[in-house]
Amino acid sequence: MSTLVMQPTHMAVRYLRALWRQPLYVVMQLVQPVIWLFLFGQLFKNVATLPGFGGVSYIAFLAPGVLVMSALLSNGWSGTLYLTDMERGVLDRFLSTPARRSSFLIGQLGYWAMLTIIQSVILVGLALVGGARFAGGMPSVLALIAAAVLLGLVMACFSNTLALRLRDQNTVIAANVMLVLPLCFLSSVFLPQAVMPGWIQAVARFNPVNWAVEAGRQSIFANVDWSIVLTRLGGLAALAIVFGLLAVRSFRAYQRAL
Repeated sequence: MSTLVMQPTHMAVRYLRALWRQPLYVVMQLVQPVIWLFLFGQLFKNVATLPGFGGVSYIAFLAPGVLVMSALLSNGWSGTLYLTDMERGVLDRFLSTPARRSSFLIGQLGYWAMLTIIQSVILVGLALVGGARFAGGMPSVLALIAAAVLLGLVMACFSNTLALRLRDQNTVIAANVMLVLPLCFLSSVFLPQAVMPGWIQAVARFNPVNWAVEAGRQSIFANVDWSIVLTRLGGLAALAIVFGLLAVRSFRAYQRAL
């Protein structure tokens, strides 16, 4: 049991130490979400007068979506860490040890989860400063952060899988850039589903970004629908497990290709 805990912990600490030496990385990752939250939020603040917004301000409506989008953006770079380790020969040395392959992934995902939590807490604070209110209380805010973390883990595992199988940094970066905005626009990040075209509503039902936003957006309403929160979190957790297993299997594919 100690091995199952210590091996992932060692990997997570390795990445967290690197983050500690470069705290500016957290700030840089927040630049784009802050632009979306405040500039986009102010530019389109009057759309909150339309039906479907539930009587909340647009910045309050937008805040959970931006938080989810931030997790998607930052975790999409996960594969580049493996690519850096490949170039330096670090990953090959790790894989030559008797450590479990899942430990490398779990440790790295622990790092991304911690980074997502830090960024989410900062964004919640900025949203409050900007006038947003989370009427659902602390439990619903924690559910919002949990949804962002789970979606981030899905994206991180996908990015890791691409890195391990394709071993090309340009492809990993391109996939991150190409996927984030379409996934966000095909969800309720910016608008309620009720005012979307019918075909986007249909796509959003199967979009994990929309699951995270639906779970997180309950935080801005006084009457939280916990059935929505729990079912969406459950779906994200199941998806994270599936993509995690794919990433672990990709370690074996990478080793065979050496």
